[in-house]
Amino acid sequence: MTKTFRALLGATALCSAGAIASAETITIATVNNGDMIRMQGYTDQFTAQTGIEVEWVTLEENVLRQRVTTDITTKGGQFDIMTIGMYETPIWGSNGWLVPLNDLSAEYDVDDILPAMRGGLSHDGTLYAAPFYGESSMVMYRTDLMEAAGLEMPTAPTWQFIREAAAAMDDPENDINGICLRGKAGWGEGGAFITVTGNSFGARWFDEDWNAQFDQPEWADALNFYVSLMNDYGPDGYATNGFNENLSLFQQGKCGMWIDATVAASFVTNPNDSTVADSVGFALAPNAEGVEKRANWLWAWALAIPAGTQKEAAAKQFIEWATSKEYIELVAANEGWANVPPGARTSLYETAEYQAVPFAQMTLDSINAADPTDPTVDPVPYVGIQFVAIPEFAGIATEVSQEFSAAYAGQQSVEEALAKAQAITNEAMEAAGYR
Repeated sequence: MTKTFRALLGATALCSAGAIASAETITIATVNNGDMIRMQGYTDQFTAQTGIEVEWVTLEENVLRQRVTTDITTKGGQFDIMTIGMYETPIWGSNGWLVPLNDLSAEYDVDDILPAMRGGLSHDGTLYAAPFYGESSMVMYRTDLMEAAGLEMPTAPTWQFIREAAAAMDDPENDINGICLRGKAGWGEGGAFITVTGNSFGARWFDEDWNAQFDQPEWADALNFYVSLMNDYGPDGYATNGFNENLSLFQQGKCGMWIDATVAASFVTNPNDSTVADSVGFALAPNAEGVEKRANWLWAWALAIPAGTQKEAAAKQFIEWATSKEYIELVAANEGWANVPPGARTSLYETAEYQAVPFAQMTLDSINAADPTDPTVDPVPYVGIQFVAIPEFAGIATEVSQEFSAAYAGQQSVEEALAKAQAITNEAMEAAGYR
């Protein structure tokens, strides 16, 4: 028995396991991202320790959001644990839809969770979801192509430099796109990316009176820049590319740059999966010249327990196991420190082995640079960087992102997409009583 495995036995509040573990099965809904797939590979160890069986429902991001939202709002009871994020958690917690995680074991050390993650997953000081990993967004780029182009990536680039570099690295004859970015519809997919891009051009979703701002020049600047950049130097069909599609393109060596979630760093630098693993560099997400805000977000994929589950105790055991320091050590022992879930615990960034990982500091710097209470240049009435933390946002932003994706696909103009976004948003906000 390894030291790590012994630690897992003792550190995940298993004292009550014998009372509840016999032949119990919990069902977990999760996203089909790499870290969650990796977690499923270790589930047999959890079952061996506790006797608790785990059934996984693994879904594409947009489908996951729809399924768990429908289940919790209708009290469907399909899941004992849901993978949700910083948008849903405070809203659902305030509605009484989630089990408070205010009685986790002392060994779990809830105070070790990074303050940004703990705050974003709490309501009125009560934690309602435990972060499996945390992220911001940053630039990932091919150092070999950048050098061949005679350019040097700044630590804090502007969008103007990003366009210059994309032009220099674009090589269609060799199937290399200068840049790969999200265009896929969905509030948390392409919607998230274009929102932070808007922030970095000085745009905002709403003014202080909840009036939509898509008719303002900052949004036109942001969306026109994005469409021009991607039409000139992005991959064909970028309007349907999300996180996983761009990850695959980058790993295949088909992107000079990719701006996306910091969690991707471990996958693009893993030689088992990435053909360019030894030539990847990192920089902060860009800003437009003269604008102080960068295109970086703040997010955690986290595990939460829907209220009403009959398996609350078993679900809490799993959450403690999967989001513990000991789970991080388990992955590190088997797959190396570069592949552990990042961005959730302070202690991880105090670990010497992890400090040596090339993207660790840039990930932490990006997370620390993101402030959900001050997301844009001009004042706003909302909290959130790549989302607006109101219940109506998911529906509104899904529709808006569909209009933007239609513009990316050439089905309508940028001006038409922005006009429709303005109308969709104002109509929904008026119906909801904000205006």
